[in-house]
Amino acid sequence: MAGAGGERWVGLATDFSEGSRAALRWAADNLLRSGDHVLLLHVVKEPDYEQSEAILWESTGSPLIPLSEFSDPLIAKKYGAKPDAETLDLLNTVAKQKEVMAVVKVLWGDPREKLCQAISETPLSCLVIGSRGLGKLKRVLLGSVSDYVVNNATCPVTVVKSHDG
Repeated sequence: MAGAGGERWVGLATDFSEGSRAALRWAADNLLRSGDHVLLLHVVKEPDYEQSEAILWESTGSPLIPLSEFSDPLIAKKYGAKPDAETLDLLNTVAKQKEVMAVVKVLWGDPREKLCQAISETPLSCLVIGSRGLGKLKRVLLGSVSDYVVNNATCPVTVVKSHDG
């Protein structure tokens, strides 16, 4: 499914972990092309209503935030997000080199449900998500966000395993 005008929207789920950075690197090397739009989806599990905008957009998620704005620590904090410098540098570099427009959407709640909700409400061509590499027992006990999203998303999903996982 493509957005209006035929442009391609590529979703990238992130929790700012090494697994998420591996997914971003994979997307940059194998998927992204000039003119694409990248939607970085970040879910804050436990919102701090006093320190963030969560109370305003808890049910719908934040408005789309340009990457240049989200890279400002004060803006990220406003949404309750704590992005790491390595991920932001990587994203900004990929956006410039691949000539893609990157925006961020912050969601609050259960990552499995919120990612699937965002996918169904946004015309994504596909979603790339990292895997923490949980063993079978931990995956059964804790539940795997990537497994859930693969089985419930309304667009194709690629799961990228990190080398350290």
